[in-house]
Amino acid sequence: MVSKILKIFHRETSGLHQAAFLLGFFALLSQVLALVRDKLLAFTFGAGTNLDLYYAAFRIPDFLFVTVGSLVSLSVLIPFLISEYDKGEKNENEKRGIEDIKAFIDSVFTVFLTVIVSLALLIFWLAPFLLSYLFPGFDTNEKAQVTALMRVLLLSPVLLGISNLYGSLTQSKNRFLVYSLSPLFYNAGIIFGIVFLYPHFGMVGLAWGVVIGALLHLAVQIPTLVHLNLFPSITLKPRLAYIKKLVILAFPRTITLSVSHIAIFFLLSLASLMDKGSIAIFSFAFNLQSVPLSIFGVSYSMAAFPTLSKLVSTGDTEKFKEQFVASAQQILFWIVPSSVLFIVLRAHIVRIILGAGKFDWTDTRLTAAVLALFCVSLIFQALTLLFIRAMYAQGSTGKPFYVTIVSGAVIVASSYVLVRLFNSIPEFRFFMESLLKISDIGGTQVTMLALGFTFGSLLEGIWIWYLFSKNCEGYTKPLLSSLFRIFSASVVMGFVTFLSLRFFAIWWNLDSFFGVFMQATLSGLCGIAAGVVILAILKSPELSVALKTMHQKFWRAKVVSPDGTLA
Repeated sequence: MVSKILKIFHRETSGLHQAAFLLGFFALLSQVLALVRDKLLAFTFGAGTNLDLYYAAFRIPDFLFVTVGSLVSLSVLIPFLISEYDKGEKNENEKRGIEDIKAFIDSVFTVFLTVIVSLALLIFWLAPFLLSYLFPGFDTNEKAQVTALMRVLLLSPVLLGISNLYGSLTQSKNRFLVYSLSPLFYNAGIIFGIVFLYPHFGMVGLAWGVVIGALLHLAVQIPTLVHLNLFPSITLKPRLAYIKKLVILAFPRTITLSVSHIAIFFLLSLASLMDKGSIAIFSFAFNLQSVPLSIFGVSYSMAAFPTLSKLVSTGDTEKFKEQFVASAQQILFWIVPSSVLFIVLRAHIVRIILGAGKFDWTDTRLTAAVLALFCVSLIFQALTLLFIRAMYAQGSTGKPFYVTIVSGAVIVASSYVLVRLFNSIPEFRFFMESLLKISDIGGTQVTMLALGFTFGSLLEGIWIWYLFSKNCEGYTKPLLSSLFRIFSASVVMGFVTFLSLRFFAIWWNLDSFFGVFMQATLSGLCGIAAGVVILAILKSPELSVALKTMHQKFWRAKVVSPDGTLA
């Protein structure tokens, strides 16, 4: 029984779409748990001061994770690993080749662990000083609470950083299943903290739930690493030549991957100066828009990256282009309709997922408005993930670096300017509040932070698309063709969904959870059916690929048995 379970964990997934569907399936499960987590938080606290403090306490640990932790992330480390594997395979002395790979992994692990633990300890000591400047809207008591939470949460980036390294090792060997399980355990740990630790330990119990989740995120990958003989260990003599090469090439990639997180850091700092609950509203909406982004955008970009890196290594340009276009088309196929549905059903989605307990109708409407603004840029957010990873696979780090730096600056600057305009020009405020249907409630200036984020994301997506088209000719035409088909079907889908809401309102109103759920579900299904019909009429190859992949039972991929043969 145990061997059968381990055999599942050691499963190797072959094929782009199978890997993406596997990652997407488990991302869906993870997002379901994440939504349960947010539902519990909204029910318990509502959009108020406690959640503002909770989300604010994450920002510095998150900053540490996305900067130092991303040095060993998938996008940074996998090309190095593939290069080392290729050298090992070409080495006439097989044993020597394996030893070199292990030395590389051990050196990276040792230096990374030393750096991130040292920085975590430094931040632990400087926490009160840092928070006094980063969140000027909090009073003395609130800053003390955030400090206590943050000091516990500093364990999280250390554990998740190590888990990032583990994930790079497992995915470099196409072991997607075990990596896909990690976020499930992470969110389960947070839910455990909300349900069992918070009633006994207060807000600090929530933080310890996050730490437990991070520990589980790490631990679930250990058996597979041991099986692959890739489990890293601390070495007293790290090969600094490896580390120097990694840092020089990884630094721009690390900054590139970190910019959006850093920008959000500043946006939440601005939110701390707004009405109480603004940080929570922004965070809830951002988490909701991340659901389709994680399931479709992240899954396909992660599944494609090892293959794209390998094709660059072998010099197969045509196959590289083919794999990239296939990934981008499927991202469009899933993310465009998702964006439209989220915009049309935004209030229903927020009410179903978050609306209970202390999370009232005003919180729902404001979160829905912020969510709609995020979803405008969702298509470009998803494609940017793939573009950047494809450029990394090609060895290009400078262009993504400059693009993301500029877009991050645009996010921060435009958000600041928009907030000023919103507060000083009544006509602009009236227009935006009327457009989003929130003119009769307070705290609406938080919507400007989402609008600023959208401006920066649109700039980044369009710019990175243009730059990649110069490096890889011949992919733009099929993508634009796919975008036209899918967007056309999505517009019809959105229109049918909107009309269906009016129709089903005759039977179900918005006064109960059941009524909201039935309206949203039936209207969404009607819209999706209309969209599928349009795609079928247009003979969409993206629809055919999706149906074929699901028919192939992507969860039954090849399994590598312990002796290395295919079972």
